[in-house]
Amino acid sequence: MTNPLTPPRRIAIVAHPRLPEALAEAQEMEQFLQNCDNCNLQSVTRSTLYDQEMQDRIKAGEFDMLVALGGDGTMLRAGHLCAPLALPLLGVNMGRFGFLTEVQRGQWRPMLPKLLTGDYWLERRMMLRAEHWRGEQFLGKYLVLNEVVVARGQIVRAIRLKACVDGYPLANYVADALIAATPTGSTAYALATGGPIMPPELHNILIIPVAPHLSMNRAIILSQGSSVTITAYTDHQALLSVDGQSPEMMLDGDVVKVEAGTDTVNFVRFQDHGYFYRNITRYMEQNPSAGGV
Repeated sequence: MTNPLTPPRRIAIVAHPRLPEALAEAQEMEQFLQNCDNCNLQSVTRSTLYDQEMQDRIKAGEFDMLVALGGDGTMLRAGHLCAPLALPLLGVNMGRFGFLTEVQRGQWRPMLPKLLTGDYWLERRMMLRAEHWRGEQFLGKYLVLNEVVVARGQIVRAIRLKACVDGYPLANYVADALIAATPTGSTAYALATGGPIMPPELHNILIIPVAPHLSMNRAIILSQGSSVTITAYTDHQALLSVDGQSPEMMLDGDVVKVEAGTDTVNFVRFQDHGYFYRNITRYMEQNPSAGGV
């Protein structure tokens, strides 16, 4: 690295609590760091991702690096914790896909010395801010790393959706769902629906419908800085889902406002900047999440 970053001194390690191999690997990593000579570490703290005390300590700014062991779901949740603090996040893949992680399981030992000397770079990925409104009633706000989805519920029947960009009408859809995704989310649900792959350093919102019926079926990439509002029209169940979390009910006329957020998730990277395209090619050739099925 030509310009080393500040080495971390207070490291938090979190693992997915339902992955025994991740818990075991986290313990080994903790021991490795505690036994490291000349690393100038002040503290190494290990817990699970969902431990409330650990989350509170992260939010209080007690650490300057978070290492998360799990899959992409773990990285999404860890990213939500790190973004408001600009806390760097290193992902160790213990899942099937691990597209957001940097290090594969069992391969972190040669990487940690680089981390501790500042020999890494930070990839800053945009987040979205979403708000749910029912008339004049504000129902909630969300930070989004992957995507906002307004979708039909359990009844297998399309819903009507209206999208406006910067206050101007864009399109009316009859579809199963409408996705507003970040560049990070362009390789997730949006990709499965046939959307384009966006480089991670972009700061644009991607709009794409799911199973549109006699409606515009093309993805649209908005200009940087643009916002989108999605209005749901339905006489049956509709849902709002953010980054795959538990959905919220939407009623007829509910509105979701989506815009670029001020926070970014700062992923630790050791590979060169071309890693993203290498990974895309590799995953397209053989999808590890299929599990051989």
